Amino acid sequence: MKSLLIIAFLFPMTVLAETSTCFGTTSNGSLVNGVKLPSEGANYEGYSAMARLAGRTYVHSEVRDIIVSAYKYLEIEQPTKVYKYAETGFKLGGQFKPHKTHRNGLSVDFMTPVTDENGKSVHLPTNALNKLGYNIEFDTNDHYEGIYIDYEAMAAHVVALHKQAKERGYDLWRVIFDPKLQSNLYKTKYAKYLTEYVQFSKKRSWVRHDEHYHVDFSIPCG
Repeated sequence: MKSLLIIAFLFPMTVLAETSTCFGTTSNGSLVNGVKLPSEGANYEGYSAMARLAGRTYVHSEVRDIIVSAYKYLEIEQPTKVYKYAETGFKLGGQFKPHKTHRNGLSVDFMTPVTDENGKSVHLPTNALNKLGYNIEFDTNDHYEGIYIDYEAMAAHVVALHKQAKERGYDLWRVIFDPKLQSNLYKTKYAKYLTEYVQFSKKRSWVRHDEHYHVDFSIPCG
């Protein structure tokens, strides 16, 4: 009996976990066996407990593994930074209002990393008063009510996501972030990597994308 317990303990949990299958595209697709992102980790948290209960934090299982591994990587790469993810999608994918995409488990919104007036990494505030953070608008100085965009932390995160995706045989399709702010990412130490490996959308989106950045993962779908 004892030996069976040891075997069960050592058996990789990933083997027991469900594997997701995506269909169609991010704007016209669905998902089978979607999985929830963890509510929090050592250096990250979700944007809303209520949204989590409402089933708005499901992704493809491979996307989940990439995201969690990227946060783990950042514990070493950027040990003083904290991060927050936002909207993802439903367990079965499909229409995900008010978003035009997020339909097959491969789209994830991440809240823009910020610092306080002392330069300390803090979480972007997400609550009912600011539409869970989506109603925040940064001014021309990258400032909003005592917080400032942390481009170094954001660039590090995008790089980490790309590296973890490639390690698993996948890629990032695109990153959507306010085109007027993208140049600031190329002033960080990650500029060369971003230039060579990451595709940022240059088109102006239907919403500004300054308080969050949207990442579409490139994983084969049926």
